[in-house]
Amino acid sequence: MYEPYPTPDLARDHKKFRYSSLWTFAKQDLRLLVFLLVIGGFIGLGVGYFWVGLCIAFSIFFAFQLRSLYLVNEWISNRPYEAPPNLDGIWGALLFNVYRAQRQERVVQAEMVGLIDRAQSSLVALAEAVVLTDELHQIEWWNPAAEKLLGIQPLDRGRNLLTIIRQPSFIDYFNHIDKSPDGIKIKSSVFEEHYVQIKLTRFGSESRLLLAYDVTRIHNLEQMRKDFVDNISHELRTPLTVLSGYIETFTDQEDLNPRWKRAFDQMHSQTRRMNALVNDLLLLSRLEGNKQIAKNQIIEMPSLMNQLFDDAQAYNVDYGHTLNLDIDSHCDLIGSDTELASAFSNLITNAIKYTPKGGTVTIGWHDDGEHGYFTVQDTGIGIDPKHLPRLTERFYRVDSARSRQTGGTGLGLAIVKHVLMQHAAYLEVESKENQGSTFKVVFPKERLYNPDESLNSFEL
Repeated sequence: MYEPYPTPDLARDHKKFRYSSLWTFAKQDLRLLVFLLVIGGFIGLGVGYFWVGLCIAFSIFFAFQLRSLYLVNEWISNRPYEAPPNLDGIWGALLFNVYRAQRQERVVQAEMVGLIDRAQSSLVALAEAVVLTDELHQIEWWNPAAEKLLGIQPLDRGRNLLTIIRQPSFIDYFNHIDKSPDGIKIKSSVFEEHYVQIKLTRFGSESRLLLAYDVTRIHNLEQMRKDFVDNISHELRTPLTVLSGYIETFTDQEDLNPRWKRAFDQMHSQTRRMNALVNDLLLLSRLEGNKQIAKNQIIEMPSLMNQLFDDAQAYNVDYGHTLNLDIDSHCDLIGSDTELASAFSNLITNAIKYTPKGGTVTIGWHDDGEHGYFTVQDTGIGIDPKHLPRLTERFYRVDSARSRQTGGTGLGLAIVKHVLMQHAAYLEVESKENQGSTFKVVFPKERLYNPDESLNSFEL
């Protein structure tokens, strides 16, 4: 920590110097000049050379000023960190102000150094890896956890980060940070069967801050969950198929007792619901496992929208809603037709199911040149805003009783989220209770395909 320097006589009475005006200090020089001129004048009169005496007095005053200037220059040039010389007059005021500003700057500098030291000490103590790179992506600083998790060694200072973490997925993430706002999970190059979550943040012009932490346990638990769901879903399909077959057989008996018929109808309804749940679980598991499959089909949106509209009309028979189709975009989509059709259908059937009979559901496809928008707007029961952040969680239900009545599995929007993530798209929801909802799927420009522009380019 900074140690204060000895306080000179000039600085001891700091209150007087702080609140006095410059005229106060100038008067000291003026008094000295007047004193010298009076003495010189009297001596000059005595010897008969009045003006010569005044010139000599003024020369002596000028010599005092030159001496003060010399002392100020010598202090600033050679001893700026020591106490300044004790001078009177304007030069003393100048030295005091310089010295006070210098001390204040040193105090602030010492505080900043202390703050940086504490921040660096806290980063060193973190279990998460922290790495700083410069504008050329060369490593400037790292904490001990980075050596353990990422294998960075002292000799790596000044090396390009991409020569140390060389996985293709990380290099792609490094060059396109904005495409993965939550970071990326990669396999550790230091420990086998270990996984590291990495998050990059830009600062300055091209400098980057890297944060990384071990997610092996979370990865293993997630893999166990996926394996369990996948296996249990497959195991349930066979007994459910058998049960459904026998229940349908008994239900079709014409001489079945009405009391039993009601029971079998309920059993048949519940087995259908369980089958839907198992199918959704298997679909979700497949989507999670197929993240690397290319989604590069060109989907003719007018054809897909008309197909979705026809399916919606068939589903709408029991609800009696007014269905509208609104297409004002000439762009097609690049992606997986089956996955997107499944996601869009989920949004449409939800709108139909959760809208009271006689409502209105509008299905739309639009673009603004930068994004494509698939929308489903309804006049249904709406959703309390507090539920919106959790809508795409598995098995999350806004109203469990209503979901059971409509036969929902609680996985529809989770499936939608996974499909959209694999197409670099996202879901926006606007809703108010008893005023309806609008579900908007936003696709980036890279996922849009304009056949008219392609045809024009071909003709050229």
